[in-house]
Amino acid sequence: MTTHHNLQVPPELEGARLDRCLAELNPEWTRSRVRRLIDAGHVRLNQEPAKPSATVHHGDRIVVDEPPLETLDAEAEDIPLDIVFEDDDLLLVNKPAGLVIHPAAGNPSGTLVNALLHHCRDLSGIGGVERPGIVHRLDKDTTGLLVVAKTDRAHLGLSIAFRNRKVHKTYLAVCFGEPGKPDGVVDAPIDRHPRERQRMAVVTEGRPARTLYHVDEELGGVSLISCHPVTGRTHQIRVHMAHIGHAIVGDPLYAGRQWRNLADPRTQTACRSFPRQALHARRLEFTHPVTGEEVLFEAPVPDDLEGLVMTLRAATP
Repeated sequence: MTTHHNLQVPPELEGARLDRCLAELNPEWTRSRVRRLIDAGHVRLNQEPAKPSATVHHGDRIVVDEPPLETLDAEAEDIPLDIVFEDDDLLLVNKPAGLVIHPAAGNPSGTLVNALLHHCRDLSGIGGVERPGIVHRLDKDTTGLLVVAKTDRAHLGLSIAFRNRKVHKTYLAVCFGEPGKPDGVVDAPIDRHPRERQRMAVVTEGRPARTLYHVDEELGGVSLISCHPVTGRTHQIRVHMAHIGHAIVGDPLYAGRQWRNLADPRTQTACRSFPRQALHARRLEFTHPVTGEEVLFEAPVPDDLEGLVMTLRAATP
């Protein structure tokens, strides 16, 4: 059954974009959910269809005719999961490289969602059932921690926490070059690349994006870096590190052939042959959305990344 929402823009959202305004007015809606509703013609601003980028003003009327959630077209599959933590509301998974998060045209099966449907049977569907329980994502070849909501209450709480930047994430990356200073900040907006649509890029009119980083170790032309994304844009760490000249080793989209600039042949060989972006979601810290407890989870460095670091250390003078 379609749900009708009659909303009015409050003073504090004067001048905001329509999609941001709706996400603020209804915490159950993610920005992507809002954009799908607008693009499908389910949203009217002052009785007229509008674009996601439309500017709203105090007192404007917004009507949303929210259709029922779509039926999930995915089968439960008995795919092993490395479960770090589980209770009645949450599931923390240590995702391996090569595992896609949700079914799509090129990956109709064998995804994390297929595995979750088998493991949990009943998952939260807030924000669109095509990604049941999924609150955030990792790229296919990025390893590490991913939190899944098992209940609607947990999904809503986590969605709000991610939106309000209350989830603290730490990634471990092996990057080309040596930044020269122990700590840094990349504050550069990100959006779709203007010509190559499979890539993201730093774009002047893009969405705000901020990444903090700390150099853990310098390894002869390559660095082991801890990255802390404040925002959560697609490919954010990969784009930001490449933007400052320190692309992630093995990154097929953003690193190119930077391994050719390495002086030591062992280091060059190790970086050239690493088969994926050397990026691992190592730690998640947040407030449990149901119990209110402050929780911290860590995922061990995977064998392939650990082997790369050991090889680089052995080659460092």
